[in-house]
Amino acid sequence: MRLILASASPRRLDLLARLGRVPAAVDPADIDEAVQPGEVPRDHARRLAREKALAVAARHQGSVVLAADTVVAVGRRILPKAEDEATARACLALMSGRRHRVFTALAAVDAQGQLRERLSESIVTFQRLTAADIDWLIARGDWQGKAGGYAIQGAAEVFVRALAGSHSGVVGLPLNETRLLLAASRA
Repeated sequence: MRLILASASPRRLDLLARLGRVPAAVDPADIDEAVQPGEVPRDHARRLAREKALAVAARHQGSVVLAADTVVAVGRRILPKAEDEATARACLALMSGRRHRVFTALAAVDAQGQLRERLSESIVTFQRLTAADIDWLIARGDWQGKAGGYAIQGAAEVFVRALAGSHSGVVGLPLNETRLLLAASRA
């Protein structure tokens, strides 16, 4: 069965390869990712993964389409993807010395058009970050375009005091959930 990855993320492509899966195509969805009024982080991640999968499945009928979305949250507050240094600094300062949750939602549309979903939830605790720590992380540059302004597989990992959940889920594609979802979708 043809597998289509509905994501431009090289990290998701690398993680998928760990499962021995190489998609026939990579076709990112172009959807509005704005948070809807009253939407909580878990539901936001699920909705975006679902919308991405359905949008791409409409272009690849008869294939299995896999989509994912990762949301970083402090309480009910959804942190943005850091597109500039100021946003990354603000996210890191907010998470300093605190726990935050990382939700990665998966959605797959099988060859018959059936939608299946899974959700990975992880809790990450950062040590208290000094101004020098944040400066060092910013200088590394791996915050760019990342939800919450950090990449756990990058420099920020040295400041993680605890992780409960899926490391690969925090990166952006929880391997166990992905394996189970693809098996159920006959991909």
